Amino acid sequence: MTSGELKMKQNVGTKEAIKRWGAFADTYSKNHTEQGDLHKEVFLNPTLFSLMGNVKNKKVLDAGCGEGYLSRILSKSGATVTAIDYTPRMIEIAKERTPNDLLIDYEQGNCEDLNTLGDKSFDLIVSNMVIQDLANYEKAFQEMYRLLVDGGHFIFSILHPCFVTPECGWEKTESGEKLHWNVDQYFYEGAYEQGLGDQEKMLFFHRTLTSYINTLIKTGFVLESIVEPIPSKEMLKKYPSFEEDFRCADFIVFKLKK
Repeated sequence: MTSGELKMKQNVGTKEAIKRWGAFADTYSKNHTEQGDLHKEVFLNPTLFSLMGNVKNKKVLDAGCGEGYLSRILSKSGATVTAIDYTPRMIEIAKERTPNDLLIDYEQGNCEDLNTLGDKSFDLIVSNMVIQDLANYEKAFQEMYRLLVDGGHFIFSILHPCFVTPECGWEKTESGEKLHWNVDQYFYEGAYEQGLGDQEKMLFFHRTLTSYINTLIKTGFVLESIVEPIPSKEMLKKYPSFEEDFRCADFIVFKLKK
């Protein structure tokens, strides 16, 4: 993608992202077990659960729940869970996959504007691989801040903005051996397309690490922890191919306090 193509995409917003996720929802959900997809099982879940700690009796918002695997785990762990997603089809799938004894309140909603939810409604908000799908991340952060009780925590994971950029990928030899990971267009901020599945091109919104951290601070959050997840020894035994993920980080996870 040229820088000219990237600039044209700057005008594309969250509505287009919602549309594409709606079309991709069934395919996406097929790849999810009760631990999510492979990357969630290997990298994100261990990090998120370690940062969340004990969620028993806590009011938790799963902000961008997708097909609902994380909401179900949180509910089974004793949390009172509200789960929102901006894609109506994702909410349908999440409801279909949730047993009746798990009392999860699923609602369709966009994290940029959750006006159906009251101020200071949640002890904990978790947003797993969602913020990069939103054009107006500043507004989303303000909403998370509004919805948290004083002293509450906001934990979110995203694609690592330093390594997963609008132009990135492995440099390979002719025989296909991976030499190193290329990164380009890091300082471009805005929409770009990334292939998921067979032919689906999803819309992501890139911004720099500086923009993320300064926006969080400006919103009023206190940064407590940053984790760049790596596979554990147990996960490597189960999935040896993830050895290559020690070469650069795919994800970054933030823990913030109001």
